[in-house]
Amino acid sequence: MAVTTQPVQTERPATGRVTATGTRVTRWLAVACWLGAGWLLLAGLVLSPPDVVQGDSVRIMYAHVPSAWIAYLAFVVTAVSSAAYLWPRTRSLTWDRIAGASAEVGVLFMGITLVTGMLWGRITWGVFWQWDPRLTTTAFLFVTFAGYLAVRGLGGSHEQRARRSAILGLLAVVEIPLVHFSVVLWRSLHQEASVLNPNGDVQLDGFMLFTLFTGVLVFTLFYLWLVLHRQRVLWLQDHHDDSGLDEALSARRAEEGTP
Repeated sequence: MAVTTQPVQTERPATGRVTATGTRVTRWLAVACWLGAGWLLLAGLVLSPPDVVQGDSVRIMYAHVPSAWIAYLAFVVTAVSSAAYLWPRTRSLTWDRIAGASAEVGVLFMGITLVTGMLWGRITWGVFWQWDPRLTTTAFLFVTFAGYLAVRGLGGSHEQRARRSAILGLLAVVEIPLVHFSVVLWRSLHQEASVLNPNGDVQLDGFMLFTLFTGVLVFTLFYLWLVLHRQRVLWLQDHHDDSGLDEALSARRAEEGTP
C-alpha cells in the first residue's frame, strides 16, 4: 500500500524576510561603509607614514580614536533620546528604541576602543593594562552602559522598560566628560589629545590627520547603519510582544512597500 506524505506546514514558514530590516537607504549606506573601510585600511596600513616617535604602532590610532569618539556620540544619542522619551510632549517608544539601539552600538565601539588601546599599551608601555585614570574611567563607562543594556532586559511593560532605561541613560552620560578630561585632571600615562587640544596645536602630519578624519567618517557611517538596523529589530520585537510575529512582519513589509 502506497503511503502519500504531505509536506508539513510550519506555523511560521522560514523566509529570508524574517530578519530583513534593510531599505534602499540602508543598502546604499552599507556600500558606503565597506568602500570607506577599504580605503581606510589602505590609507592606514600602507599610505600613511609611520610616526617619528611611535613608529608603526601609531596606525592603531586610526581605529582607536574614531571608535572612542563614536562611542561618545552613541552614548550622547542615547541620553538625548532618553530625554525625548521622558519629555511628555515627545514621549514615544520610538525614542526608547533609538536609545537602546544607540547604546548597544556604543558598547560595541567602546569595546573596540578598549581592545585597541590595550594593544597600543602593550607596544608602548610593555603591558596590556595599567590602572591609569583614562583607562580606568573608560572601562567604567563601558561597564556602566553594559549595565544599562542589562536593565533594559529586565521584566515589565515597554513603558516601564523605557522609563527606567531613560533615567539610567541620562545619569550614565555624565561620565563622558570625566573620561575625556581624565588626562588633564589627573597625572596620566595616556597622552593628551593630538588634535582637539586646548592650545589648538595639531601634532599630526597632514596625511595622518586626513586618514584620522577619514576613520571618524567611516566609523560614523557604520554607526548610522547599525543603529538603523538595530532599532528596527527592536521595533519588531516590541510589535511581536504586542501582536505576534506575523503581524510585525506584515507591518514591516508594508513599510518597505513589498508584498
